[in-house]
Amino acid sequence: MEDVLDVYQRPYDPLLPVVCIDEANRQLIKETRIPCALGQPEKVDYVYERNGVANVFMISEPLAGKRETIVNETRNSVDYAEVLRYTSDVLYPHAEKIVLVNDNLNTHTPGSLYKAFSPEVAHRLANRFEWHFTPKHASWLNIAEIEIGVMSRQALRKPLPDLESFNKHIKSWTLRRNAECSKVNWQFTNKDARIKLKRLYPTID
Repeated sequence: MEDVLDVYQRPYDPLLPVVCIDEANRQLIKETRIPCALGQPEKVDYVYERNGVANVFMISEPLAGKRETIVNETRNSVDYAEVLRYTSDVLYPHAEKIVLVNDNLNTHTPGSLYKAFSPEVAHRLANRFEWHFTPKHASWLNIAEIEIGVMSRQALRKPLPDLESFNKHIKSWTLRRNAECSKVNWQFTNKDARIKLKRLYPTID
């Protein structure tokens, strides 16, 4: 935990961007609409059709007020590796090192790169990142999870019927939020943790 909190205290450096990555999935739902007369309110039946799942990868740079979203149908190690490649080679090609914060999901490791790419490419990409992991049961330390919460409240309050409309909806939200340059002012420090989470620290007699 203190390792991640130390990262969040670093000053902004465009050559060493602090980037947080997380993911979430949502059920795609087709609602059954009831025909109604012209000028009458729309009616929706309680019966609905499940239409698969959409997964969203959130790539957030909190100090810059930027985020990128990637929508796909699956959430495996190869998908995660592709997100890392995109982050390294497309979003931050000129960074000296990308300071990466993510949770400890079993696919969120450098090993995923070796499942998706040749050893040479995987090694290059793994070295592009400075890896930091949130502790088990502490994914709330990942600022990308905060961004996912904002996205859920602002863009996903109503179910969407298919992957195409879901992707369009998420991209529209991403562009709008980036235009606002919304940043995260992280206040929780190691000093706070040692007081508020005192029970988690070992006791020395």
